[in-house]
Parts: sequence; C-alpha cells; structure tokens
Amino acid sequence: MTLAHRATFLILPIVIAGYVTAAALVYWAQSGAMLSLERARLSQQLAHTESLFRADVAQARGFLFSLLEGDAIRSFMQETDETYRYNALSLRLQQSIRSLSDDPAKFISFSITGPDRSTRYYFENSADPFAEISSAQTALAGRLIAGTQLHDWSYLYDGTERPLIVQSEFIDPVTLNRALTANKERALLLQVAIQPDQFIGMKNALQAEYGTEATITSRPVEEDARVAASVRLAPSLFLTLTVPQAHVSASLLQLKILLSIGTLAMSVLTIVTMTTLIRRFICDPIAVLDRNVTAVMTGRASRIAPEITDGEIGRLSANIETLHDQSMRALDLVRTASWADPLTGLANRARFQALATDALAGAAREGQQVALLFLDIDNFKFVNDKHGHVVGDELLQALASRLRACVTHATEADALPPAVLARLSGDEFAVLLTVPKDHGAVDRIADAILSLFEGGFAVAGTAYPVTASIGVALFPDDAADEVTLVINADAAMYQAKTEGKNRVSRFSRTLKARRDRLRQIQDELRSLDPDEEFHLVYMPIVDRRGRVTGCEALLRWASPTLGRIGPDEFVPIAESSGLFGKIDWWVVRRAMSDYRRLEAMFGQDTVLAINVSSAELHSRAIGQHLSDQSDRLGLKPGAIEIELTETYAVEAGAALRDAINGLRARGFRLSIDDFGAGYTSVQQLIEYPADTLKLDRGMVDVMAKPQMLPALQAMIALCHARGMSVVAEGVETQETMDLLITAGCDLFQGYLISRPLPLEELGLWALQRLAETKAEARQALPGPAARRP
Repeated sequence: MTLAHRATFLILPIVIAGYVTAAALVYWAQSGAMLSLERARLSQQLAHTESLFRADVAQARGFLFSLLEGDAIRSFMQETDETYRYNALSLRLQQSIRSLSDDPAKFISFSITGPDRSTRYYFENSADPFAEISSAQTALAGRLIAGTQLHDWSYLYDGTERPLIVQSEFIDPVTLNRALTANKERALLLQVAIQPDQFIGMKNALQAEYGTEATITSRPVEEDARVAASVRLAPSLFLTLTVPQAHVSASLLQLKILLSIGTLAMSVLTIVTMTTLIRRFICDPIAVLDRNVTAVMTGRASRIAPEITDGEIGRLSANIETLHDQSMRALDLVRTASWADPLTGLANRARFQALATDALAGAAREGQQVALLFLDIDNFKFVNDKHGHVVGDELLQALASRLRACVTHATEADALPPAVLARLSGDEFAVLLTVPKDHGAVDRIADAILSLFEGGFAVAGTAYPVTASIGVALFPDDAADEVTLVINADAAMYQAKTEGKNRVSRFSRTLKARRDRLRQIQDELRSLDPDEEFHLVYMPIVDRRGRVTGCEALLRWASPTLGRIGPDEFVPIAESSGLFGKIDWWVVRRAMSDYRRLEAMFGQDTVLAINVSSAELHSRAIGQHLSDQSDRLGLKPGAIEIELTETYAVEAGAALRDAINGLRARGFRLSIDDFGAGYTSVQQLIEYPADTLKLDRGMVDVMAKPQMLPALQAMIALCHARGMSVVAEGVETQETMDLLITAGCDLFQGYLISRPLPLEELGLWALQRLAETKAEARQALPGPAARRP
C-alpha cells in the first residue's frame, strides 16, 4: 500500500468521524432550538387567538351597553300595546341591533328572558325569520336567573350548535336600569350573543396547520416534553393546542436529512481536497525520494538524486544523502572493527569462525590438515584479582603481541600459510594452522608458545606467575567441522590443566571416549528408573567396644547398558548436570524404608546416615520430603543423620544455612563429612553447628600416627568441646584403630570393620559378628563357665 493510499485511509475515518460528530452536535442543539421555537410560535399564535376572542367579548359587551343606552329598547320595553310593540317597535329594535355591527352578515342575536325563564323576545341577524334561541343560551339564562350574578359573559359551544359569545345583564323592568340584588327576582335578563368569526377562523387555521384539534378546557396544559401551549380566555376557560408527535418528528426528520446531506457533501469535499494537497506536497515528493533511495540501495544508482522540492522534503532528501555517505563510511569501519578483538587486535570469535570454516573447506580440497591450538592462561584470574584488571589487560595485550610474533616466525620458518590468531574469550586464545599431514610444525609452534612463559610472563619489568595450557585438535582426524574441532581442542586443553598445567595435550581417542562416556552417563541418568537400576549398601559404624551404633547408606548403580558405575564417577556428573534431585529423593525414600530392618539388627538407637547432594539443599523441598517420609514410616527424626561435605557445609550462604537449621529444627541430626579433604579453618569448625564430624580417610592416614597423636587428640577434644561426636573413616588396620581410640575418637568406619554390604548380607554379617562376640566372651570366662552353652 502506497503512502498516498495510507494517507487517504487515515484521513477518511477522521474526516467522517469529525463531520458526523459535528452534525450530531448540531442536531442536538438545533432539535432543542426547533422545539423551543415551535413552542414560542405556537404560544404567539394562541396569544393572537386570545386577543381576537377578547375583542369579540368586548364587542358583545359594547353591543349590549349600546342597546341599553339607546331609545329603541327603552321604547320597546315601556310600550304597553303588545301589537304595536312587536310590530313597530320590534322593527326599530332590530334596526338598532343591525346597526351595531360594521359587517351586515355578522351574526348577532338579542334576547329578553323574564323571571319565569320564558323568552319574551328573541331576534338574530340571520336569514331565518323563524329562528329560535339556542338551547345552550336558554340553559345559560336559566342558570343565571337561578344564580346571584347580575351580569356575565359566557362562551357557548357544544359541537352541535354555532359557537357564541353571550353578554348577559339583568335590568329593572320599571326603571330600565341595572337591577339590584334586592329586586333581581322581578328583573329581566337581556342577552346579546355574537358569533366570534375571527376567533373561530384563527382556531381552525391552527388546527389545519398542526393537524390536531385546539380544545377549550377548564385548566391549562401541564408542562411536559411535548410541544403544547395554553392561553386564558376566561378565569376558568383555556384554549389549549398540543402539537402531535408526528408533526414534531417530521420537522426533526427534515433536519436530519439536511444535516446528513451536508455532512456527506462536506466530507467528500474535505477528503478530496486534503488528499489532493497531501499527494501534491507530501506523498509525491516522498515517493520520488523513495525511488531515489531504493535505486542507491539496489545498486542501480551511486548517489541520491537531489530533490528540487523546498522545505522539509528537500532538507530530508539532502540529509538522507549525507546520512547515506556517513553510513557507508561507518560500515567500512564496522566491517573492519567487527572482525577484531578491541583489546588485543586479534580476530574475534565471529571472525575466527568464518576463517576456520574457510580454512577447513580449503584443506579438504587440497588434502591438507588443519591444526587448532586452544590456549588458556593459567592463573590469570589470580593476576586480575591481585593486581587489577588494568594489569590483566596489559598482560593480554603483551601476550597477543608476542604470540603473533612467535607464530608468524614459526610459520615463515616452515613456509606455512599465515596462521589465524584469535581471542575467543577473556583469557582463551586460538591459533589455527594449515599444515601438510604428518608435519612437525604443530609441535614446534606449541613448544614455542610455552617458551613464552618460562620464568613467568614479564610485562613492564614485572614477571607474573602465569603459564599456558594448550589443547590440540586436528582436522579431519579429530573433527569434521569447525564446531567439533573447537570442542575437541577445548577438551584437550582441560586435559592439559588436569595433568598439571603449562603443557600441551593432544586430543586423543581416550579423551574422546571419556567425553563420550560422560555423555552416555548423563543420558542414562536422565532416562533411568531408580527402582530398577539403583540399590543401597550399608557400611556399619561402631563404637570403641565394637558395638554397631549406626549405618551409612551408600548408593550403587548397575546400568543395563554401561554396567556397574561407581558413585565417584556418576555423582559429580549428576550434580553438575542438575540430575541429582530425583536420585536424592529415591535414596531418602529407600533408606528410610530399610530403617526398621537395621533397627532389628542393631537396636533401637541405631542412627541411619544419608548423604544429600549439596545442590539439593538449595530447595527446602528435600527437608519436607525427609519429614514426610519419617512421618509416613513412623521414624524418629533423631534416628536420621544428614551428611554434608565439609567444603559445602562451611561455605554455605545464609539462605542455605537457614535450610540446614530448618532440618535440625525438625529433629534431624547433621554431620560434616570428609573433614580434612578441604581447607576448613579451626574457627569455621567451632562456629558451624553439627552433631557429628567425620574425619576423611586421607586425614586419618596422616594423623593416625604416633608422632601426630597430640595434634589428633587436640582436634578431637575441640570437637567434643563443641558437643560433636567424631567418626573416623577409612579405618583399615588394628593399629590405626588403637591410635584413634587413644586419641579419643568416638566412632569408627572402614574395611577393618566391614565393607559396604547389601541389606541381606548385612544381616548375615550382624549374626556372624554376634556369634564371634559371644565366642570371645566365653573364651574370656575362667574354668567351667567358659564351657557353658
């Protein structure tokens, strides 16, 4: 999708949403204004209708007063001759009535009603000479005669007869003046009725306009959401008109249509205008710039064509061209620097891998071999820690310089291709040589490198005690690719370190077999079923009298694939590979399950010693597992002793010490195993909480001698002062046993007593030992007692 299309799709929803929102706001405001305007207009029209009505009321009143003030009605009322009155004077009265209105066709009626409610005279200005007074007016006269009012006006309209405004007045028949309340009973009721044509016409016009009826009610319309209005015609007479919802909806619909058309038109116009302007001044210049940059990136052009557009696009074009030039220069620098180690200037690991791959491919084509010398600087960490990283960096720089000179001199002397020198990591270097097969240059170059460290490695007049361990691997004899070649050379280098450092070790089939076996052991450990392949043996622990006080559970592994594998071989592999967790859990479960049989052999106070991997104590789960198993089997935690190696025990951090203290808090015993194999200080020994300390076999060999007896006694006394029992491991001879007893050692373990035995053989051993003990006891008794069964 092009930038122009994106701009169009970006503008489209924004413009439409903006105009729709504006139209909605306008509709919301205008709809309210329209309703308010409609109410105001309706109120104004009803007010005009009210004024017309009041004018008709005033006209009716004026007509009645004019008749009362004139002579015609007075002559008519005072004439005693009925014939003359109704013939002559009646015509005169009719003329007076017609003369009251400017419109000859306007309906006017006049009536005289006696106290007995009889109509004594009635005349109306109409074409009907026999017209009679309306029933509504007759009913009105009856109500007025029965009431107390002396004058009144009323609006009469029941939907069947013509609407009339009736002005009523009571007069005294004698004086022809307005009657008083006292003589109302004999007063005559005079009524003038007119038809409110203008009022009726205006009312009909409103009804036609709004399509609804204008009603006359006794109370005004209540205020609500409808468009409606009322005007007061009389104290209890209101003209009300409620505009139908359809009329209001039609007006609002018209407003909606107008706003929708306007919104659509303005949206289209705005979108077209904005899109045209954006294309003209933004998208098209950027498209031109994009084509120019693409041409440069694809190699179709060497530089970005200048953009003639002024403003930001022009500056962007110029800046991109400048940035491109700078990037190309920087790329050249990066290409150079990315292949070199910044400290020594040698090739780095990435460069080495690329060169090694090419060298191996070339050697394969030419039938040559490639030798990789993998160097690691011995004791370099000591230099860094003691003298600082600045000195360490200077040493690495000096080594790189001398190494380059040494290797270059050797390759030139043997007419070999230039070697590849690289720094692979902190103090690890590699030298890659392409040599003919069975050529002695590899050994000579390795010896020359070692000679650089004779008498220490001097930097700025100071000799530092560093040496080099070199591992050598050959292609294609030892590896078929670069990765395997590095791995094998690295393994050979570690072999050189193991053999004493400052030497060269060649990768061999033996080393490969050792590495393969390690991998096989790891694979077997991952997939084994402990119940099928593991079993436990138990090594008794005795006191000075030879009584068995406990047993140490030792793990044995019989693999169906690899055969019997000793714990000295597979335990370090399991711990380093993170596979010892399930082994520990199995050992704890199986050893605790065997405790009751051990207890039956050696008594209730028998202590079961279980070795737990140091790595497993990083989690508190093993402690919970120990508690769960002891609870499940009904064992006392004090009968279980957890053995930790000396080094791990004294170097454990605070968190691990908390875990160990948690085990002791649960009631389990704790012993320090292999004491003397590490470098534990006397202060550490005093401070560390433990129940038992086990002297390592090597320490027993060194200390269990007559000349070392005082030192051994002092050390054992110190342990006793700390409340710890002392167990001697590796007791092989009776002489060693006697010296240890003399020194105060508490417990003993070794082949003099018993080798590690499976549980069944241990039972036979216990029975045999018991029999021997009884026999020795019988021999010790004098005379006949010795012969007792």
